[in-house]
Amino acid sequence: MVEDDRDRERDSRALGRRGLLRASAATGAAAALTATGAAAPASAAGAPGGTGAGAAGDAAAGDATGQGGAETRTVRGRLEPGAPDYVYVPVEVPEGIRELAVSYRYDKPSVPAGTPGNALDIGIFDERGTAPGGRGFRGWSGGFRTEFAISAERATPGYLPGPVRPGTWQVVLAPYTVAPQGLEYEVTVTLRPGPPGETPRPVYPPRRAKGRGRAWYRGDCHLHTVYSDGRRTPAEVAAAARAAGLDFITTTEHNTHSGHAAWEGLWGDDLLILAGEEVTTRNGHVLALGIEPGTFVDWRYRARDNVFGRYAARIRRAGGLVVPAHPHATCVGCNWKFGFGEADAVEVWNGPFTPDDEVTIAAWDSALVAAHGRARHLGSGRASDTGPRPGPRPAPAGPGWLPAIGNSDAHREGQDVGLPQTVVLAEDLSREAVLDGIRAGRCWIAESSEIGLSFSVTDGRGRHAGIGERLRAAPDAEVTARLEVSGAPGRTVRLITDQGQLYAAHLPASGTGTVEWRTTPGYAAYVRAEVRHPAADGGASGLPGPMAAMTNPVFLGGEPASQR
Repeated sequence: MVEDDRDRERDSRALGRRGLLRASAATGAAAALTATGAAAPASAAGAPGGTGAGAAGDAAAGDATGQGGAETRTVRGRLEPGAPDYVYVPVEVPEGIRELAVSYRYDKPSVPAGTPGNALDIGIFDERGTAPGGRGFRGWSGGFRTEFAISAERATPGYLPGPVRPGTWQVVLAPYTVAPQGLEYEVTVTLRPGPPGETPRPVYPPRRAKGRGRAWYRGDCHLHTVYSDGRRTPAEVAAAARAAGLDFITTTEHNTHSGHAAWEGLWGDDLLILAGEEVTTRNGHVLALGIEPGTFVDWRYRARDNVFGRYAARIRRAGGLVVPAHPHATCVGCNWKFGFGEADAVEVWNGPFTPDDEVTIAAWDSALVAAHGRARHLGSGRASDTGPRPGPRPAPAGPGWLPAIGNSDAHREGQDVGLPQTVVLAEDLSREAVLDGIRAGRCWIAESSEIGLSFSVTDGRGRHAGIGERLRAAPDAEVTARLEVSGAPGRTVRLITDQGQLYAAHLPASGTGTVEWRTTPGYAAYVRAEVRHPAADGGASGLPGPMAAMTNPVFLGGEPASQR
């Protein structure tokens, strides 16, 4: 979730030939700046590789030459309500540029209560272009930073170091929300000449840690640092993860993979670090979980564009999982609108437990009923993709239902890393094994590492099924669900089936207890466990208290759900 919603050539001769800094602000009247400050027409761009409408740009007259021959240009423009999602400001870069720096600002007029004000995000693409897929992507900071710089040796967090090659670069502006009065912006670009420099080779986290062999491993798969809109450094996040008793974490910065190489020296035998991205679109956020480090996943589309399938496939080709994040969050653009047919798992619990999570869990539980006898479905079904795509597209390869996970989405101090955390049964502490465990649903969620849990179902013939598995038994065969809990004083245990809650018990003051419940596959299609805090109203409303822990289901009887 976006943090703003929780609190929101070589010498001066070459520069003299440098061409222009053009403003393309997606309506009829755009402008270009030449070296003498004269304005000339420029093309408009509202979407990747396309044309949009809704803004006017004008260029500030004159050049500003600074220390060392640096040249600065400023472009001003206006966006109206309904402006394109993405507006591109072309920047002509000559040879001999060592560093490109960008700053921007925009107005924030007062708006009536309940009306969104102005919020303008920013990023940049290099001379390779803005075509879908992001080949030219060089960074994104959303609304978190007002300036950034890129050179071969280094880049502002959120951006990728590398050569500043000659050609047309594109500053991308993304009007997240526009006030009724419109949004006036100003973009300033400085080109600093000098030797090109060398780009350091990125050092990525290893694919495995020492681990404990086949075991339950605790992790947080949704975390932010200063490489997007977080306020913690990677070192601070790694320290917080260890303090929370975690075995693995995933870095998931908004719309950038620049943080993948920021963890050198922070992993160890005790901590596995996975690469990811929170793909932040206008119609919801999705975690690209456990992708190959250095992979970028584009975010410039809406559900109506019918292209999400190709980006989900890109995530899977990069070895990752497709996990919609906080699907019922209420912030603008946060609610998941793409359907769940492309998902490998779903984040049902995001940060401290809220009504949003309760709604998500209810929707997820309803989908388990359908999953008992047919292919996975949650809400609006499989996202369509009518666009062209080369070759076969990888599809979800899970158990035929949608496993649930929980993550902290922590951005800063006061937001606890590991609240909640996903506990995964994995063959070892490696990227592949952890992702396999999540994909199979062999996982449960806890608010902290203080809570321990074991849940299984057995039948009279000694057959056993654990979390995420299926116990094949006759419809009338008696089976026993057994839940062991520790570290949960004063909590209530609930067993949930396709009919709803069919068993509840209070844990003793010690917080340690075991419950058993008998049923048949004919009576319960599945059973899952919850551990809840007491309800704030003492139970008068009939609503349960906040979640402390929950499992994925154990399915009972029948054949496995349809495979895809």
